[in-house]
Amino acid sequence: MSHSPSQPQQPAVRPEDVLPAGVDSTAINGRTVRKGSVAAFVSNAIRLDDLTEGTPEHTAVVAQMRELTPALRTIGLFEVFQPLSPEVERIIAEVA
Repeated sequence: MSHSPSQPQQPAVRPEDVLPAGVDSTAINGRTVRKGSVAAFVSNAIRLDDLTEGTPEHTAVVAQMRELTPALRTIGLFEVFQPLSPEVERIIAEVA
């Protein structure tokens, strides 16, 4: 990523710049993104390793990850981070 030397640098973005204290969600590019979406997705992705495919628990975790994927795509998470797990990568790819 290149930056023009004539443009002033923006300061680092802090969590409170995105969601101030007491605010639970924000609209980004027309999509509501809730506080905790990234942490929930990551927690569920980690849980997948301990679950057996086809069980109700596995189905619920995958469904939640699919529900969260559009919001994470909206904030650009998958432009800077790539899943290590082929199963997580497949779940993300399945969500249009």
